[in-house]
Amino acid sequence: MQKYSSLVELLQTRAIELDDRNAYTFLADGETETGKITYRELDRQAKTIAAHLQQLVPAGSRALVVYPYHAGIEFIAAFFGCLYAGVVAVTENPPRHGQAFVKLLDRLQAAEATVMLTTQKLVDGLQEYGGKNPEVAGLMSLFPCLATDNLPPLSSSDWKEPNLDGDTVAFLQYTSGSTGAPKGVIVTHDNVLHNSEVIYQSFAHNKNSRVAMWLPLFHDMGLIGGVMQPLYAGIEVVLMSPISLIQKPLNWLLAIDKYRITTAGGPNFAYDLLCLKVTEEQRAKLDLSCWDLAFSGAETVRAETIERFSQLFAPCGFRKEAFYPCYGMAETTLFISGGSKQEVLKVKYVDGAALEGNRVVEVTPKAENSRSIVGCGRGWLGDRILVVNPDTLKECATDEVGEIWVSGAGVGKGYWNNPEETERSFQGRLKDGGEDRFLRTGDLGFIDNGEVYITGRIKEMMILWGRNHYPQHIEATVQKSHPALRPNCGAAFSIEVGEEERLVIVQEVERTQLRNLDLEEVIGAMRLAVGKEHLAEVYTIALLKPASIPKTSSGKIQRRVCQRMFLGEEFEPIFVWRSSLTEQSDITEMMRLS
Repeated sequence: MQKYSSLVELLQTRAIELDDRNAYTFLADGETETGKITYRELDRQAKTIAAHLQQLVPAGSRALVVYPYHAGIEFIAAFFGCLYAGVVAVTENPPRHGQAFVKLLDRLQAAEATVMLTTQKLVDGLQEYGGKNPEVAGLMSLFPCLATDNLPPLSSSDWKEPNLDGDTVAFLQYTSGSTGAPKGVIVTHDNVLHNSEVIYQSFAHNKNSRVAMWLPLFHDMGLIGGVMQPLYAGIEVVLMSPISLIQKPLNWLLAIDKYRITTAGGPNFAYDLLCLKVTEEQRAKLDLSCWDLAFSGAETVRAETIERFSQLFAPCGFRKEAFYPCYGMAETTLFISGGSKQEVLKVKYVDGAALEGNRVVEVTPKAENSRSIVGCGRGWLGDRILVVNPDTLKECATDEVGEIWVSGAGVGKGYWNNPEETERSFQGRLKDGGEDRFLRTGDLGFIDNGEVYITGRIKEMMILWGRNHYPQHIEATVQKSHPALRPNCGAAFSIEVGEEERLVIVQEVERTQLRNLDLEEVIGAMRLAVGKEHLAEVYTIALLKPASIPKTSSGKIQRRVCQRMFLGEEFEPIFVWRSSLTEQSDITEMMRLS
């Protein structure tokens, strides 16, 4: 691909080369086209917004970019308006209630933003909230709001092209906050351009490719995968509101069918959701034969989900070979590893007990205590991926689990206004390994024959009865133990009780099961399954109503938040079970009799 000095040069080139070709199509409700924009129109709108911004703030300032989920085209124009003004965009989740307005103002302050780009309706909502909360109103007066859907007349010719190069900061991408407070990753133009080329090559995109994306545009996967990659490749993308996926998951597949989408995907839970919600009658009317790359990332990729989805949707023309597991994070702009599109899906079965001891011992799929781990490809374009012992800082052997370390042109420049965390995370050095610096991802995994396998997060690892336990493995066991428990809607974490680490499970119950729930049966099934599969005793179980578990915008379970809420008694459980000394001894007998 051609080398670009900045994302502004990239869009200007597309506006010349592709002119009136449609770039982005938006489906606000997941079905109806509510907006389209060509490359030339986007270039013109970006210049107009930039001209207004340049009158308000100097280049290098931060601007909060926050738009309702249904205003996808407006978000894209505002984002590029920031880039065209040389202003650092700070993307944020749209507020939907009073407390979210407070979080919005917190983000404004944390990023030291001096202006906010949004819609007139959201401006009105902020002013109304400020009128009812005087302590907030004073703070809001410090931040001018630019409603880009209600701009006063100004010609794009008033725009002054900023002085940009690859090292110029393009935007701050805040982390999801799944394991701690969100942090603003500093992302440059070169970071995005490098990551875009990696995705372009690894996904094998070409002029006939078509992308569909439902993830939020302020999220790294939605922004880089749904906005930047189609622009970089010069291909059309169909965007949907994430709300539409939750309300009617079928719409995602209908869009793939209607627009003959070749590339689409999301976190593992989205595929599980389709398996649960799309009926046999609905599947009979779908043609998914065009879908040749179904990427799965942002959370643990489950072999069981891949198998189930492939079987259910095979009659629709979907091929299992289309699945593309990948690995990435905001700190690397987005993409870290993925395979070649033509490669066969790799799944490794390992002994669970050995894994809990940070050892990789291969077993057969049906072996007792077998754990399936899906391969997530390799690094591209000179990016390096190592597995390092986080204590000794020495590189691990191929049969050892360690922390994933990454270096490459896509790695961001650190965390905004957070030098301590930047030093800890972005300046990893191998013991006796020279001056090379690596991003310490905080993820655990191993590499075999160049293939990256992710096993979990360091911060979420639990030590129970002297053994390491991954929360996602316990959660999967629990949710399969009884049909009353909702998939992808539970969290396992540990708390300290009497100087000992104890296991807690908070788990949502299916809405249809709430009235006739056999509590003794459900609790017994959960305890027995965890005892048998993981040789661990559950200390407390809290059963919750649907939509109680906190998740990130991309659907990740926020286990650390769940732990805090549990300790602070912030959940409103329908039932809580706690073990006693008698019950602790009972589990051994239950396991013996089962």
